[in-house]
Amino acid sequence: MFKEFKKFALKGNVVDMAIGVIIGGAFGAIVTSLVNDIFMPLIGLIFNTGDLNEKYILLKGSADYVEGMTASQAIEAGASVLGYGKLIGFIINFILIALVLFFVVKAINKAKEAASKKEEEAPAKPARVCPFCKQEIADDATRCPHCTSELPVEE
Repeated sequence: MFKEFKKFALKGNVVDMAIGVIIGGAFGAIVTSLVNDIFMPLIGLIFNTGDLNEKYILLKGSADYVEGMTASQAIEAGASVLGYGKLIGFIINFILIALVLFFVVKAINKAKEAASKKEEEAPAKPARVCPFCKQEIADDATRCPHCTSELPVEE
């Protein structure tokens, strides 16, 4: 049973998938930091708030609700709020992650395309043809295997 598990766990696609998940987690942390630490403060300036997640519309107040509370404070005070700031934050986060992934995939595809072009660029040497019978012959042949003519020496 251990041998079967070892064979399964060490298959190429399982290991590749595990590496992809690990790299994806690290990549997700980078993008999350980019969104939360770079873009969200800039968007907060546009909406005139320190934290976009705290933007809300008060639906119904409560006895403990005081004007100017943050969304989390208002919820703790028992007020009903419509927290549109979090939704905007998640939408921006999604768009930025999709945009970054688009550029990463585009760069990978461009690199693959360049690598395949290099392989294609090496032109194949045209096949050598017997001048007498017009049949294809080996490059190092001195006689044609088809008509047995003696071939001129190529330089």
